[in-house]
Amino acid sequence: MHKLLITATLACAAQFAHAAEAGKIIFVAGAAKAGDRPAVEGAQVEEGQMLTTGADGYIYVKTADNGLFILRPQTQARIVTYRIDQRNPANTKVKFELISGTARSRSGDAVKHARQNFRFNTPVAAIGVRGTDFTVVTDSDTSRVSVFSGGVVVSGFAGGCRPEGAGPCEGSLSRELSAAQRGQLLQVTRGQTAPQVVEAGSEGPSQAAPRLDEPLSKNGSGQPNVSVEAAKNLGLVAAIDKAGPPSGTPVPMPNPGTAPNPTPTPTPVPTLPVDPPVVVVPPQLERRVVWGRWQEVNLLPAQIDYATARRENELIALNGYFALYRTPGKEYVTPNNGSIGFTLRGSEAYVITEYGGGISRTHSASLSNGALNIDFGKRSFETSMDLTTQDDVVKLRGEGTVRGDGRFSGDANGRMGYLNIQGVLSNERVTTGTAATIFDGRIDERRRVNGGATWR
Repeated sequence: MHKLLITATLACAAQFAHAAEAGKIIFVAGAAKAGDRPAVEGAQVEEGQMLTTGADGYIYVKTADNGLFILRPQTQARIVTYRIDQRNPANTKVKFELISGTARSRSGDAVKHARQNFRFNTPVAAIGVRGTDFTVVTDSDTSRVSVFSGGVVVSGFAGGCRPEGAGPCEGSLSRELSAAQRGQLLQVTRGQTAPQVVEAGSEGPSQAAPRLDEPLSKNGSGQPNVSVEAAKNLGLVAAIDKAGPPSGTPVPMPNPGTAPNPTPTPTPVPTLPVDPPVVVVPPQLERRVVWGRWQEVNLLPAQIDYATARRENELIALNGYFALYRTPGKEYVTPNNGSIGFTLRGSEAYVITEYGGGISRTHSASLSNGALNIDFGKRSFETSMDLTTQDDVVKLRGEGTVRGDGRFSGDANGRMGYLNIQGVLSNERVTTGTAATIFDGRIDERRRVNGGATWR
């Protein structure tokens, strides 16, 4: 009986310890903390543990049921509860709390079976889901919610809706927002009786807008699809071997066990001055740009191993399917004036069509008539290309700024037919140079594009 009691106690303790693990950190960039320690990849996130990011910090948490919880810069948040009931999924209980800043939540497998027990709190609002991917930005007085897929129900803390509650607050003072209402946000202000629908950008650029370049988890994989911004500033330091003087000629040792023969005193030989050895240091190679698909798509295997490539090269950017790197070598320095034009030499692209309810299909597409123009004096670039899909041909455009180290980037700012672009220049072909880009953007209300390209 005593042994049975001990076994039951240990089983309960093990179950509680598992329930306390809300998820795992799968990517960290910049200043970020989990509790009072720096956040690190692979670390478990426990229920109630405070997650904090600095001005350049990002944290991606893969929840226990393969959902995602993403913290952007200058954010404080925690996973208050993440209790998954494997035997009765409807009893699963999940609660997030965003204290300040910007966070994105993508529902996991268990949450989809227990939406009635999901709650996302801010200082002024309670958010429930309809099987969803949504973004929230908040301070102590105002919260804004935007939906990428599915829908949310939002209520201010009034009447029977209290912060300590569980599940969505639904009633006459709650409002719903779906992904079909693209370009609109739900805004809750302290003291307001009900959330208000506002146009995105009506009060300046919206941080609540879901970003296409943030991660979407791979089925059954712990690898994140990392956002472009979070992957910045990960430069590698190239090590340079120091050339040393040539080693001297080895001196023969006497055979053990035998007495050394006496040797006559050598006749002094005049020495001649010897020039020091000439050390030839090979010139540094030009840095090359490398891009490719790091995720499987439509049963096509990945072209690049993300972990290996990141160890060997400088990671410039990642997005939905593609990664962009720069190899070690001679630093690229952007000219102070002049311009250069490139044409499209190689590319790969996919169109993702959304059908609602979280259902989407991915099809391959092709690029043609591409042009990329860099104005070094203005530190700017423009690009255009034709995207041929299964149904039509779409003109895509992009523009942005160029940095002194050859990197360039541009934001679509929500415009249809414009691209979020990350790229890099190289002197690999010294006379003409090369460039590479990865990009994503929205074609229309239902379709978005993701791809990469080489320019010469």
